[in-house]
Amino acid sequence: MTIQRIKSTDPVNIPGWSWQPFLDDAVTRLQSLNYQPYPVSDRFLQREDQTGSKSKPVPVTTATWACKTEKFRQVRAACVCAGSAASVLNFVINPDSSFDLPFFGGDLVTLPSGHLLALDLQPAIKTDEAHTNHVWSRLVPIFERWRDQLPYGGPIPEEAKPFFSPGFLWTRLPLGTEGDDLIESIVRPAFNEYLDLYLEIAAKAERVSTERSDSLLKGQRKYTDYRAEKDPARGMLTRFHGSEWTEAYIHSVLFDL
Repeated sequence: MTIQRIKSTDPVNIPGWSWQPFLDDAVTRLQSLNYQPYPVSDRFLQREDQTGSKSKPVPVTTATWACKTEKFRQVRAACVCAGSAASVLNFVINPDSSFDLPFFGGDLVTLPSGHLLALDLQPAIKTDEAHTNHVWSRLVPIFERWRDQLPYGGPIPEEAKPFFSPGFLWTRLPLGTEGDDLIESIVRPAFNEYLDLYLEIAAKAERVSTERSDSLLKGQRKYTDYRAEKDPARGMLTRFHGSEWTEAYIHSVLFDL
């Protein structure tokens, strides 16, 4: 049975969705911030369709959880459950440009070929040491500890490198017991440690000058424009829900800056 969702902060509860524990962990950590709902159109809160063949249809649910706080312009989770075809949690914290903070990004994707998993605190302006050094000095030791326990996910495109930090944790895991065990014993605690660090840094962040805020906003827009243009989920979402809905979802919800 589908739970009717009235606002963006209503719980996401999709039967059989493998990434539910990660979203639950994140929401629990945010509760002390007294978050408010982030405006999301009803058509994007929860969408249900089918994929697969006519003889063997597979139900697809895409749901959005989103909130905002004083320091976070938008916190949002895009949740996709399509049986063995796909299971996805894309969890992003977009900071308010009045505070000198990176983005938090967590991509947890299961496809028939395996699991693709990425965690990072992503810079708005990677070349700006005032924006990054105090973050990387704390993030990199965490990254190195978890990286040594996971296989490397492989090189990323050159054009993408300005949007990732030195603590970008990226891995590919096989389907089955081996991958599932690593997700529970390594990836989940790593996700929570990255998020805990981010929330700790955010708690200490102070409001910046208008000039600094404008510079950060410019960097944030470059990041969100790049992500919207290169979103790897575009093909999957188009196959599940059609091009018109997908493009509107990418530009008005996922990367709406």
